[in-house]
Amino acid sequence: MGESENNDPQQSHRGAFGEYGGESSGLIDRTFRERIVLVGVTIPPMNADETNASLDELALLVDTAGADAVGRVHQRRQAPDPATYVGKGKAEEIKELSVSVDSDTVVFDDELSPAQQGKLEKILGRSALDRTAVILDIFAQNASSAEGKAQVELAQLRYRLPRLRSMGRTFSQQGGGIGTRGPGETQLEVDRRRLVRRVHKLEENLRTLQKNRAVQSKARKRTSNRRVALVGYTNAGKSSVLNRLTNAGVLAEDRLFATLDATTRRLQLPGGESIFLTDTVGFVRKLPTQLVEAFKSTLDVVIDADLLIHVVDASASDPQGNIDAVRRTLEAIGASSVPELMVFNKLDLEPQIDSLIGRYPGSVAVSAHENMGIDELLEVISAQLRSMTELVELAVPYDRGDVLAQIHREGQVLTEIATKNGIRVKARLDPDSLGRLEDWLVGASALAKPELEPWEQ
Repeated sequence: MGESENNDPQQSHRGAFGEYGGESSGLIDRTFRERIVLVGVTIPPMNADETNASLDELALLVDTAGADAVGRVHQRRQAPDPATYVGKGKAEEIKELSVSVDSDTVVFDDELSPAQQGKLEKILGRSALDRTAVILDIFAQNASSAEGKAQVELAQLRYRLPRLRSMGRTFSQQGGGIGTRGPGETQLEVDRRRLVRRVHKLEENLRTLQKNRAVQSKARKRTSNRRVALVGYTNAGKSSVLNRLTNAGVLAEDRLFATLDATTRRLQLPGGESIFLTDTVGFVRKLPTQLVEAFKSTLDVVIDADLLIHVVDASASDPQGNIDAVRRTLEAIGASSVPELMVFNKLDLEPQIDSLIGRYPGSVAVSAHENMGIDELLEVISAQLRSMTELVELAVPYDRGDVLAQIHREGQVLTEIATKNGIRVKARLDPDSLGRLEDWLVGASALAKPELEPWEQ
């Protein structure tokens, strides 16, 4: 496709990638695979290798979104150009490449401001998008639950609102009657008001869904079952680990962001205790802030967890970079203080895994696909959770059934023995529960922490 004579970017290319979707659609017109030029900019302290690795990942994101990367441009700058991010000269160079490879859209690896996006589209004669738009599109394709769809749509609208432009429409709508004379309301203002109303409606719906989730979470907290969350980079194999451990039947595919909706299953550990294990949405470098905000209710399960199982793809080109990206996101959502167990997955694809294990003492190597290392993983999870509790003995009078019920609700009861004066209970309790039940402790009866007693076997 040669350069169009029409400089209107909304009419000069074939695809709908630049339309930012609608309230229920994604960003790509999937009636054909759009041709995409990728642009990466190295700005200190980044180096060229990091930029190229990020562009490689952007190419995978574009492919997942349903388009083809047909060219790429790499630039080094000390700082972004305020007007076009890359500078007018580089923008003209990108335009020449786009024409030569017949591209429909140019995707930048860094987030563009609305003003930069608009100026780039005028220069390029085609849509200019950023990594955020591509990720939003993938999420729009993969969301399946009512909550997931609402969260993605909210993120899309928050991204779209400051980027509303004329789109070639008539802008003056004159009203009639007293008090309505004058230039009237522009179509842009009508669109903006409509989107703002939709944002408020989605926020209201998500608040309702969040209340329902909070009720479910409260019910789980009333049990003795600890809460464990699977976190990790997208396509690290979290869903495969959940399926292997619990037979959950969650969709597990070799593609980015295959699953977005949190799934919780009960899992019995080797020691007999039960936990709630939750699979969460995968993270990625430069995860859009709109998505972090929109998925806050879903990510609350990570913040409230007793233990995070951080699943890492050991066969990835840069596993340490993926670990760092996940930890930055955990810090951003307020979950950096939750205890973490590193699990290196895809052992069958990366047998030389000792260097990674050596960097993270206590970590586990598994292959969820080939069922390798799963028994060891279960033992380590059990040991980590036991290390967070104390083994204690309590004496409960026969007339205090409420206390006995509280012990069962908040801890792991190991034995109950009826005596002359009441019931002797041996149980594992966390520090908060110990504080509430200290009146019933038998002397200074806190026993060994993670070691199992013979009668626990």
